[in-house]
Order: sequence, then C-alpha cells, then structure tokens
Amino acid sequence: MDQPVLYALGSVLLVSLFSLVGLLLFWLRGMTARYLIVAFVSFSSGSLFGDAFIHLLPESVEKHGFGVSISLFVLSGIAVSFLVEKVIHWRHEHSASPDHVESFAYMNLLGDAVHNFIDGIVITAAYFLDIRVGVATTIAVLFHEIPQEMSDFAVLVHGGFSRGRALMYNFLTAGIALVGLGLTVLLAQFAEPLVTFLAPFAAGGFIYIAGADLIPQLHKEKSVGSSLMQLFFFLLGIAGMLALHSD
Repeated sequence: MDQPVLYALGSVLLVSLFSLVGLLLFWLRGMTARYLIVAFVSFSSGSLFGDAFIHLLPESVEKHGFGVSISLFVLSGIAVSFLVEKVIHWRHEHSASPDHVESFAYMNLLGDAVHNFIDGIVITAAYFLDIRVGVATTIAVLFHEIPQEMSDFAVLVHGGFSRGRALMYNFLTAGIALVGLGLTVLLAQFAEPLVTFLAPFAAGGFIYIAGADLIPQLHKEKSVGSSLMQLFFFLLGIAGMLALHSD
C-alpha cells in the first residue's frame, strides 16, 4: 500500500502546482492564448476518454468482471458530476450580477475546491488499482487542470482579486486534493473493496467531463483549421493514453 500512496502523493502535489498556470493568461494574449487553450481542451478531452475506456474500465472489469455493479458505479460517477456541475452553475447564475462579482469569485473557489477534492480521490484510487493507471489518470487530470486553472484565475481577477491573491487562493483550493487523497487512503484501510470500485466511478466522471463539459466548448470553434487542430489533439490525447497501456 505504501508505494501507491507515495505515487499518489507526488501526483497530487504536482497537480496542485499546476494551479499556478493562471499566470499564462498575462504572458500569452490574443490568438496565441486562444489556440493554446483550444489545444489543451482538445487533448484533455481525448485523454479523459482514453483513460476511462483504456485504463480505468478495463482494469475494473479485469478485477471484478463486467456486471451490473460496474455499470452502476460508472453511472454514479456521471450522476455525481452532473449534480456538482448543476449546483456550481446555479450558484454562479445567482451571483454573477455586477453587485455580486466578488461573491461569484468565491463561489468559483468553492466549486474548484470540490473538483480538486474529487481529483484527489480519483488519482489515489487509480494508483491503488495499478501504477500505470495512476500515471495515466494523473496525466489526464493535469491536462484538464491547465485550461481550468487559467479560467479560474481569470474569474478571480475579474472578481476583484489581485494577481497574487488569486494565485494564493487557487493554490490553497488545489491543496484540497490532499484531503481526497487522505480519505481514499483511510477507505483503503477500512473498506478496501470500496476503493476498487472508485475506478469505474472515476471513469464515469471523466466521461461526463469530456462529453458534457469539454466537447461542447470545442464545438464553439467552427473554422476548418480549428476543427482539424481539435481533432489532431483529441486523437493525440487518446494515443497518449494508449501508449501508457500495457497488456
């Protein structure tokens, strides 16, 4: 158990450090930043789908067989992700007026903290399943975090935070992933069978994020050149997950 925990701890700390990438918004502007974000979102979509279908689900089926329980945990991951997004978006809509911009920023922090908590659980559970699955899941989460953290940083600055304060709060919320790690380690000690079912749960979450959150963003870019770039990076994300797969 010690080795998966150490790997998970290193991965969670690495993901937390990526909360500082928001500064890229001020170094890269205009079309450069736009194309970079589209590339990251495309790659992230492919890597999340790839990790779900190439690593998390096959490993779960290999350990437990393909039964209703696996399907229910996948659907639970989708449902929980849907619920979290609904709550966050509802709070955003009720806090986004000019008189409540700072409140909107704090709600964004709360939503980010929830996502990071889930990331900590997902990464740790993946390492308990298999080291390669943990590495693949960490990569998928990292590439999802880059555009997400850039967006969060912009929201905080828009909400009246200084750049330094925005970075600090972003980093602190990223640290919530360590709480998810700790909870998963406790579950592994006292309810180990439950931890193994977190993998299909994570797969459901990844499928939801890629299909309901990221792909619709890509559809906003309609030019042929942008679409081809999206397809290239989407397939590259899948290829990256496939390269980490070993029978």
